[in-house]
Amino acid sequence: MPNTSSNPPLLKAIGFLMLSAFLFSIMGVCVRYASHTVDNASVVFFRNIFGLLIFLPLVFNKGLSHFKTEKLWMHTWRSIAGLAAMYGFFYAIAHLKLSNAMVFTYSSPIFIPLIAWLFLKEKITKPMLLAAAIGLIGVVFVAKPDDGFFNSISAIGLSASFLAAMAYVTVRALTHTEPPERIVFYFCVIGSLVSAIPMFWLWRPYTLHEIGLLAAAGILASISQMFMSYAYKMAPAGQIGPVNYSAIIFAGTWGYLFWQETPDHYSIIGFGFIILAIVLCSPLLQNRLAKQ
Repeated sequence: MPNTSSNPPLLKAIGFLMLSAFLFSIMGVCVRYASHTVDNASVVFFRNIFGLLIFLPLVFNKGLSHFKTEKLWMHTWRSIAGLAAMYGFFYAIAHLKLSNAMVFTYSSPIFIPLIAWLFLKEKITKPMLLAAAIGLIGVVFVAKPDDGFFNSISAIGLSASFLAAMAYVTVRALTHTEPPERIVFYFCVIGSLVSAIPMFWLWRPYTLHEIGLLAAAGILASISQMFMSYAYKMAPAGQIGPVNYSAIIFAGTWGYLFWQETPDHYSIIGFGFIILAIVLCSPLLQNRLAKQ
């Protein structure tokens, strides 16, 4: 492992990933409100199509040649995995507490080190495993397994988590040759084309309120993914993955503010573990723990 204590890009990667998680949690609020009246297939489609709109200025400025790629098959795989995860995640948001839905989605750091090791041959270190394990303990405290936690919706949420981890690792691989804006651009294009198929059968007129929520969700999600792509370009996926747990804290905050979902003492303890997992990703601690 490099001397991360003198590695500013790692600190920047952690900051970008936390900002990505923050924006993604706000997107979750928009999806939650939109899901009250809009079906899941339409939410996924509009999230992609509105997310694609933010690239129009870049296309006009740099031209379509900027988005040419020799990694189309990797973009396609990343898009399929990410889109499948999105369907599951949005379904969980619509049927679970926002914080619980985020718990499932952001459990992906548990899988990231293993997937990164299998496909990218990235080294799994003890600090990585420790951070992932502590984050998982925090997830359990926040979610508090009960009758409403382990059910069919939970299975969908956990499946989305695994698929999201595969997408994140693919993003890491793509960043070796592809700029972040190209990665997100292809995700939105492929996602829009694929998600248009099920949405077509459910099409109906939408209110301005619904369109506003869906547009906000799409734009926030794409900006969030841009920051995520920049983060994974700067640091190994397994090393910074646990920072994603911060989205659960953000989601808990929004759940309290908008739906009066008050965290109990177990949730507070869980947040503490999650914060500790994030702290363990810091350059100084990563370097010290790796030497032990």
